[in-house]
Amino acid sequence: MVEQGVGARLLRKEDDRLMRGRGEFVGDIRLPGMRDVAFVRSPLAHARIKGIRIPPEYRDSVFIAADLEGVKPIRAVSGLPGFKVSEQPILAFEKVRQVGELIAMCVADTRAEAEDIAAAVEVDFEELPAVHDMLLAKSPDSALLHEHWGDNIFLETFVDVNMEAAYDAPIKITREISTARQSMAPMEGRGTVAMWHKRMDQLVLYTGNQQPHIVRNGLSECLGLEQIQVRIVSPDVGGGFGYKGIVLTEDVCLGWLAKRCGYPVRWIEDRREHLTAGANCREHHYNITVYADRDGKLRGVECEATVDSGAYSSYPFSACLEAAQVASILPGPYDFPSYRCRTWSVATNKCPILPYRGVARTGVCFAIELMMDAIARETGLEPYEVRLKNLVQPDQMPFDNITKKHFDSGDYPESLRQALAKIDLPALRERQKKPEADGRLIGVGLSVYCEQGAHGTSVYAGWGIPMVPGHEQATARMTPDGGLELRVGVHSHGQSMETTLPQVAHEILGIDTAKIKLVHGDTEYTPYSTGSWGSRCAVMAGGAVATASRELGKLVLGIGAHLLQTDISNVKLSDGVVVGPSGSVTLQEVAYTWYRRPQDLPPSVDPRGLEVTIGYKPVRDSGTFSYASHIAVVAVDPEMGDIELLDYVIVEDGGKLINPMVVDGQIYGGLAQGIGTALYEEMNFDTSGQPLASTFADYLLPGPTEVPEPKLGHMETLAPYTEFGVKGLGEGGAIAPPGAIGNAVNDALKSLGAEIRHSPITPRRVLEAIEEAKSTPRAKAGEGVLA
Repeated sequence: MVEQGVGARLLRKEDDRLMRGRGEFVGDIRLPGMRDVAFVRSPLAHARIKGIRIPPEYRDSVFIAADLEGVKPIRAVSGLPGFKVSEQPILAFEKVRQVGELIAMCVADTRAEAEDIAAAVEVDFEELPAVHDMLLAKSPDSALLHEHWGDNIFLETFVDVNMEAAYDAPIKITREISTARQSMAPMEGRGTVAMWHKRMDQLVLYTGNQQPHIVRNGLSECLGLEQIQVRIVSPDVGGGFGYKGIVLTEDVCLGWLAKRCGYPVRWIEDRREHLTAGANCREHHYNITVYADRDGKLRGVECEATVDSGAYSSYPFSACLEAAQVASILPGPYDFPSYRCRTWSVATNKCPILPYRGVARTGVCFAIELMMDAIARETGLEPYEVRLKNLVQPDQMPFDNITKKHFDSGDYPESLRQALAKIDLPALRERQKKPEADGRLIGVGLSVYCEQGAHGTSVYAGWGIPMVPGHEQATARMTPDGGLELRVGVHSHGQSMETTLPQVAHEILGIDTAKIKLVHGDTEYTPYSTGSWGSRCAVMAGGAVATASRELGKLVLGIGAHLLQTDISNVKLSDGVVVGPSGSVTLQEVAYTWYRRPQDLPPSVDPRGLEVTIGYKPVRDSGTFSYASHIAVVAVDPEMGDIELLDYVIVEDGGKLINPMVVDGQIYGGLAQGIGTALYEEMNFDTSGQPLASTFADYLLPGPTEVPEPKLGHMETLAPYTEFGVKGLGEGGAIAPPGAIGNAVNDALKSLGAEIRHSPITPRRVLEAIEEAKSTPRAKAGEGVLA
């Protein structure tokens, strides 16, 4: 029999339809009488709207802010003291604050006709100075996005722990490090189909979204509808990464229009809209100083970090989420006694910033890992030696770090040792001593990260986020033929839940996974959930499915014991069969009796029958901590600036792996995104706030030839607080590559005195760093040049 339970490398059930083109995405949905929507979007980043002229022949097809009576703006709030709330109008009416902001909604029989109507609408603007640079935006004389604030700061945070004790350290290294804005670039853009169901008196909105229940919350608030009047259906999702985790102004527009006009309407985001008007991520700036002893032991970290949050705070994640997390997670996997970090979430005339796979961790990992290598160069130690001196040790677990993060388990040094064993570091060091035939320079870089996933109630309440997760719920219902239906409020956008959650149920009930159906992505049928984010699904939804399956198993045993004419204490469930002292009955027989022959059961049988809805919460809800060590080997061409990845190693620890093959896929996909962050992806804006990439000819993504197959190793240190010891790890592959690749490039360039401190590491930046190193005297070994 093929192993199907927790730990089995079971083939993905989803692939049978997705690989055959049988998936259903928002763009596939066709409803009778459906019409298409296009939007008039602002061509300017910052301007007052002086007037809107609609051709008379199109007045019934064009809707502006004045038409949306009773519709409220989007407000994403935070409970953190000092946070300033932005109000994002559904359609702009006084001024615009980003290129691509919605001004008017146009509806027609086809998208092309709707776009023609949009092109005919004229808007008079009074252009205002654009706030394009987050560092300049903090100055008192900067233009203001939200005038009543008095500045451009969503939130400032500050953490200070015993910093003065580190100031006498013999080593002090300061760097300015930054990361570029990125676009999320999922295969499937956003999209919305809305209809008003007259009989049900209900708005039905189809949208590819990671958080259907949260979207229902936001839509009902904006449209003034009771939540029972809003149903969100999220079909297959072609990649989310956080980009599909919010309430869109487009959602609100189409919901209002469907109710107003009575016919279904559709908007499908095109790639230009995605790149120029959608959300971005990861624009960070760090002024960071590390203090260390001569043996490489880290004494303290001091940092000022700024995050460009864009024009508005997106619902439900407030604009401060990224920067506020920087302060709490910058220490990473390292143990040191002194820490100070001040952060700013800054408003600029750019599209909002959203959590993207890895959220703030990718930026902080890049910053702290570059600093660990700077310590290694200063002390003359190997980078791995510095890390082994400073990583949290296994005998310290569970460990509360300097920002009170509760590391649940793990052996971080062993992960690094196993990764080093997969490359021949001494041979690479010898190779570096000899010139390459093609003149390229070889470099080796390390990066170690930890990821807090499956955040619980206490964590999100502490962050001031309004969408606080409580108990994750699941429904387990046996069908009359002995199959199983699972209903969960989380939603898959690539996590293979249709495979892995049935594996969890099979582990407990023994039902063939082919007979287990997962229902998700529909608020009508699923328990309330904050959705899929933060590497929480395997832990939280997996725990809920396990708990519901156990409760269902108890009900099965009660009926099975009666059929076997014995006490429930004498029976057990094994491989989908209720086994008693003198016989057994199958689950099919149990289900058939409950549904089809209730007359064969005593009055005392549990009236819940064979259906359970139950909640789950880990023993401790501070989250799980997965981690990994990444090693990159690169070749850098000092004449052209080109970088080639020669080898890549990952050794991760995700606790008990429900399906190791699925985990491999998650890590491979994350690695591809991490390589994009490190080497290619950059959303630039000019001084007037205009985005400079509108197609994939301008915005570069890595392809198959740029992403090597990594040497992958798994560790399984069981999490102490979760079902089966599972940890969340879906974001991990994307977090560490910029740090590992950045350190590898700097290792290759160290003989030239050049140092890269900005991602992506483009050929231009490599050549500029080399040229600047030639003209800049090095103060001392290890002091590089900012690029």
